[in-house]
Amino acid sequence: MTESSGRGTESSRLGQPTAERITVALIPRVSADLQKLQDRTGQGKTDIVNRAITLYAFIEAQLSAGHELAVRNDTTGETKIIVVL
Repeated sequence: MTESSGRGTESSRLGQPTAERITVALIPRVSADLQKLQDRTGQGKTDIVNRAITLYAFIEAQLSAGHELAVRNDTTGETKIIVVL
């Protein structure tokens, strides 16, 4: 993965936040999942990746705080504990 801070761009000189650009190599399964998400949601890759990182940060913080992650089926009431490795 390569990174570029985007510092020194026109938007940073105008006092606006700049976006950090990164290059990521996706394995084929994840690339296919990303495409399925784009098709289902109509969102772009950048939006999906930004949301995924934000969600992961939230989940990691909750698990670090000693909480469990669970999903519940509204129809059946079944609850499953999710383990993140």
